[in-house]
Amino acid sequence: MIEFRIDRRSGVATYLQIVQQTKQALRLGLLEPGDKLPTAREVVAATAINPNTVLKAYRELEREGLAEGRRGLGTFVRGTLGGDSADHRALRDELRAELAAWTRRARTGGLEKDDVSALFTAVVDEHFARSDTDRQKQGNDS
Repeated sequence: MIEFRIDRRSGVATYLQIVQQTKQALRLGLLEPGDKLPTAREVVAATAINPNTVLKAYRELEREGLAEGRRGLGTFVRGTLGGDSADHRALRDELRAELAAWTRRARTGGLEKDDVSALFTAVVDEHFARSDTDRQKQGNDS
């Protein structure tokens, strides 16, 4: 079962942190359709946040089609993110292993966590921005 980690200094609303962490768990295959999310009471006990905050996060996940509340039973994962095929899972596993090796190399080389994060984000932004631009050009050529 997922355990939420709340960073009160992040500047991100608590309910959004729950939504983001749930989405990340879905993308990584840690949560799958049918899995039960922790009850509001369990989240409150673990994080000391207001139960209404948990319910707001779960309502947002429901609105996005990723979860569904079942009266008297709890809230369950309904949708997926990031591709659910065996090929997608295998690719994610392979890329995760490569990224872990890359991260170890960066750390051994003396880079700090923030340096690695900035470098990764810059490369991802560069490649996805390029893909978006290429897609837009193809759409205009049609």
